[in-house]
Amino acid sequence: MAFEYAPAPESRSIVDIKPSYGLFIDGEFVDGRGSSFKTINPATEETLAEIAEASEADVDLAVRAARRAFRGWSRMSGKERAKYLFRIARIIQERGRELAVLESIDNGKPIKESRDVDVPVVAAHFFYYAGWADKLSYAGLGPDPQPLGVAGQVIPWNFPLLMLAWKVAPALACGNTVVLKPAETTPLTALLFAEICQQADLPPGVVNIVTGAGTTGQAVVSHPDVDKVAFTGSTDVGKAIARAVAGSDKKVTLELGGKAANIVFDDAPMDQAIEGIVGGIFFNQGHVCCAGSRLLVQESVADEVLARLKRRMGTLRVGDPLDKNTDVGAINSAEQLARIRELSDIGESEGAERWAPECALPSSGFWFPPTVFTGVTQAHRIAREEVFGPVLSVLTFRTPAEAVEKANNTPYGLSAGVWTEKGSRILHMASQLRAGVVWANTFNKFDPASPFGGYKESGYGREGGRQGLAAYLKGADL
Repeated sequence: MAFEYAPAPESRSIVDIKPSYGLFIDGEFVDGRGSSFKTINPATEETLAEIAEASEADVDLAVRAARRAFRGWSRMSGKERAKYLFRIARIIQERGRELAVLESIDNGKPIKESRDVDVPVVAAHFFYYAGWADKLSYAGLGPDPQPLGVAGQVIPWNFPLLMLAWKVAPALACGNTVVLKPAETTPLTALLFAEICQQADLPPGVVNIVTGAGTTGQAVVSHPDVDKVAFTGSTDVGKAIARAVAGSDKKVTLELGGKAANIVFDDAPMDQAIEGIVGGIFFNQGHVCCAGSRLLVQESVADEVLARLKRRMGTLRVGDPLDKNTDVGAINSAEQLARIRELSDIGESEGAERWAPECALPSSGFWFPPTVFTGVTQAHRIAREEVFGPVLSVLTFRTPAEAVEKANNTPYGLSAGVWTEKGSRILHMASQLRAGVVWANTFNKFDPASPFGGYKESGYGREGGRQGLAAYLKGADL
């Protein structure tokens, strides 16, 4: 029996979006010296707000403010710094509904994801690193670990608030100050976080937020008084950042693209595996660097897996991100939608078979149906390049050795998934897969105590866990 869901929209009234926003520098919102740009709702294409684009001079002001604040913040006891982080975490929880609604409006992701995943994990990161702030000498990173100084951080548009938490929380816990640039298309929750910093009475200059596009980010990472660069985004931009800081004494962590293999063996718990496959690629519209975009299925169960998968995809609800029933929301931008369409068309032209369930897409906004490609080989571009959308490529294998060979046949090395009932096989596969994170009988699960990061063109360094502290302390290497 098929069930129809009545619309269950979340109210927008809890969010107060201002007509325009300035930059957050030295504890205050100030006008930028550069031009401005518009941020839009990707589900409707309506303009949400006018955003200041920080110039090089604005970035310099922010870095100077962070440097001044560093003197007091770094000398403050870890116990006192922890109080601020705990306070921020509690305010995030108190304002969780507001943050979730704003994230879905600005980003396009379903409200049930921003409400049930993003915001709770954001708060958890601040709670977790608040707990570390007075215990740094016990982290195995040296007897007297010291902060680096000013951290320049550039975050992407797929998890705007979560990526902010991944970077800001450990930086502050270690005694650093921050200049952060959110993505051009999703600045609103970062600007609301600036208000939360004010509400928490965080000392002025400890966190500074400069909005803008690529030139603003370039000004942040190349500023001579920035001691640490942290970037999450595309591999191409990551390479450019690595070139820009080469020869300097800046410490760098890069979390870049991925093309993860989600490997299903013939003894996998099938119902669980199907849900894991769906969550692995269609969560957040596939806008996930560690998405399970390559499904490797053992030949003997390939037909069964594909039939079950298509049946499950037919139940996915695509539409209004603020509707609590929505499973797949809007693509974040027209530019990203064009990229997804281009690679999908190339997949068809190269001979792969394309399938998507019947679903009515809204007439305005940026939308793409959940899609699966079969008959895919490792030569297909959709199996090699990061689509960063709700597009799954299916390949098959016969033996564990073949699965490992195909999974590792990629320039990326961020994540992987293994589905099997044999614990010994899980451990064997995890030891063979060249990926920073390997999930076993689950996928896309995140915990602040667990380190995350990649190998090869997926970047270097780790965020999260005790290992995430090392990136913000002098001489600390794991």
